Amino acid sequence: MLNFPNKIDEKDFDGWIQERGLYFPDEWADNFEPILEMNDQGESPKQGSLLYAEYGDGVFIYTGLSFFRELPAGVPGAYKLFINLISAGKNIE
Repeated sequence: MLNFPNKIDEKDFDGWIQERGLYFPDEWADNFEPILEMNDQGESPKQGSLLYAEYGDGVFIYTGLSFFRELPAGVPGAYKLFINLISAGKNIE
């Protein structure tokens, strides 16, 4: 999820406005995989910002990341990650 179609790294979170997200769960079902660990300044790291699970023939993704702030603000890393989320579970040949 962090490598296709865009390679996501720490620099892609530079310039995110206000808080990076909200409503990060502290626990989840065993079939979910935490993808990111992050924190805003002065807060402890949390893993629940982006969770991934295979579900039936597809995938289920939960995110508490604040795309509703970042996309309208034109944050490039937010666009790259959002495209990756849309592409998750696709078999591109």
